[in-house]
Amino acid sequence: MSDTDGNIPLPDLNAADAPPLDDQEMFDDDDYAGRIASDLEAVFDVPVQVSAVLGRSKMDVANLLKLGPGTVLELDRRVGEAIDIYVNNRLVARGEVVLVEDKLGVTMTEIIKAERA
Repeated sequence: MSDTDGNIPLPDLNAADAPPLDDQEMFDDDDYAGRIASDLEAVFDVPVQVSAVLGRSKMDVANLLKLGPGTVLELDRRVGEAIDIYVNNRLVARGEVVLVEDKLGVTMTEIIKAERA
């Protein structure tokens, strides 16, 4: 991380409390972004597990042990179909696989709203 990473403003999670955008004299942009970042600072170190699932396949352990380099597995998804994105084993989004500077990545195309119990 660079020294400028802390200068990126974070989204306001409490939009109802935000000052109107057309009234610029109500707040200073740098002060406002700093206040939002400091409000979220408590969760910056919380570990989360993110998984991007391309597809699934079932097989016996005997077949699993026979897999080697170059083995092709048939998955339950088609080429171009959206992948599932899980955070802490909860489906939160769907997305697409992208190539960024010779590395695979995932871009979210749909956010899944989960109902709270």
